[in-house]
Amino acid sequence: MLTLMGAALVAGPALFAGQAAGAAGRSPVGAAAVGLDDPEKKEIAMQLVSSAENSSLDWKGQYGYIEDIGDGRGYTAGIIGFCSGTHDMLELVELYTDRVPGNPLAPFLPALREVDGSDSHDGLDPGFTDAWEEAAEDEAFQQAQNDERDRVYFNPAVSQGKEDGLGVLGQFAYYDAIVMHGGGDDPTGFGSIRQRALDRASTPADGGDEVEYLNAFLDARVWAMEQEEAHSDTSRVDTEQRVFLDAGNLDLDPPLDWHVYGDPFHIG
Repeated sequence: MLTLMGAALVAGPALFAGQAAGAAGRSPVGAAAVGLDDPEKKEIAMQLVSSAENSSLDWKGQYGYIEDIGDGRGYTAGIIGFCSGTHDMLELVELYTDRVPGNPLAPFLPALREVDGSDSHDGLDPGFTDAWEEAAEDEAFQQAQNDERDRVYFNPAVSQGKEDGLGVLGQFAYYDAIVMHGGGDDPTGFGSIRQRALDRASTPADGGDEVEYLNAFLDARVWAMEQEEAHSDTSRVDTEQRVFLDAGNLDLDPPLDWHVYGDPFHIG
């Protein structure tokens, strides 16, 4: 799932229209480059992540999801797996409380600050899971989840992907990695995964081959996942992202067929 977000990922806004034009699955020369932030591609990204995080394509049905999955991060909840032990859940509830002061989660802010950085439920049980599910019915909380997902995970991943000259699939590979590992430079964080890939291949922005670089990145991602028992099932790479890469579908154009944890999924 998630680790503490660092300040390491403040990517530049450079765009790479046509960087890999002519490659398999890529727009022809002269056409405007489409990124993962294109609304249709972003919807696909949300469904892909949800298939791995929640075994469902219905990512909008996950605002009220909450459980402790035993990965040492406390409660995991919401559309992107905000965790009580990794600071992002605290920031989310603080944002929501700024917007809606009397919300059901506001009374738990002192406890969330105390357990931040641990897997403790002290001050959260009983009542926190019920409060989360109640808050999830509020459109303001749903919007807060969307906004924090974009600020902490989606926008930095897309910006860094574009800076590296990657297309839609590469930007998604970055996004999925940041969702699970966080954006910092700890040994299994996104920054370290990217550096491990750069040690083997150059990004398209530096003149490298996009497919070669993405293979190196996915190899590094698998290595990072295998370092932690909770993430040791690497099917979200092996039978999802690698399937699209091997097919040359660098723009994540439907139809898309993949498996996660053995379950089949399809976007038509």
